[in-house]
Amino acid sequence: MTHLTSPGTTDWTGAAAILFDLDGVLTPTATVHERAWQELFDGYLASHPDVPGYRESDYFDHIDGKPRFDGVRDFLSSRGITLPEGPLDDDPAHETVQGLGNRKNGIFNDIVSAGVEPFDGSVRFLEAVLAQGLKVAVVSSSRNAPAVLQAAGLSHHFPVVVDGVVAAERGLPGKPSPATYEYAAKLLDLSSAECVVVEDAVSGVQAGRAGSFHSVIGVDRGAGRQTLLDAGATLVVNDLQELIP
Repeated sequence: MTHLTSPGTTDWTGAAAILFDLDGVLTPTATVHERAWQELFDGYLASHPDVPGYRESDYFDHIDGKPRFDGVRDFLSSRGITLPEGPLDDDPAHETVQGLGNRKNGIFNDIVSAGVEPFDGSVRFLEAVLAQGLKVAVVSSSRNAPAVLQAAGLSHHFPVVVDGVVAAERGLPGKPSPATYEYAAKLLDLSSAECVVVEDAVSGVQAGRAGSFHSVIGVDRGAGRQTLLDAGATLVVNDLQELIP
């Protein structure tokens, strides 16, 4: 893995492509996901008074960066709860893994329907990357990635989007497996070694680290700089604008 030296370095231009996570990297929708998950589990656990309630740390410990239904399973497992899976399109009112996941999706879509404003620094970095002639792709565990990109006015920049729907269709395991990032590189007709992974979630950084990528840039939106470094980030920044010379 090629190591970046310091914030503001131009070493990322030695790559041929940048593979961006979406929520928390390009758009502040990670906070919307946090709100949606909290609303979901606050409501669900209200009928389970003997189970510890939802805490802010639960998002980073059990949910962040994972495919939606994995997040449901892992959070419930942390509370010693096992639910039936249910069909993929299960009614959001049903207490199944798929039902709760679909309920969360409805909450999320209600919140983002008013529009999404991307991070200014991320847009500037994206523009700098495109100006250098690099290819770009979005790799997101979310099944809502195309809608969020459209709402943020960024969809025209990304001909390749590997999201939760694509992963399910292709049978690709979610992050922390590198499979979705590797598939994005393949769609760009590039090797993993030619691509930089940009992530804000521990599971996403682990996915980048697990593959043979050029480098893994962590964006600290709350997971913690050292946590992302420990997960395998080559470099951690607070804002992608720091990478523009």
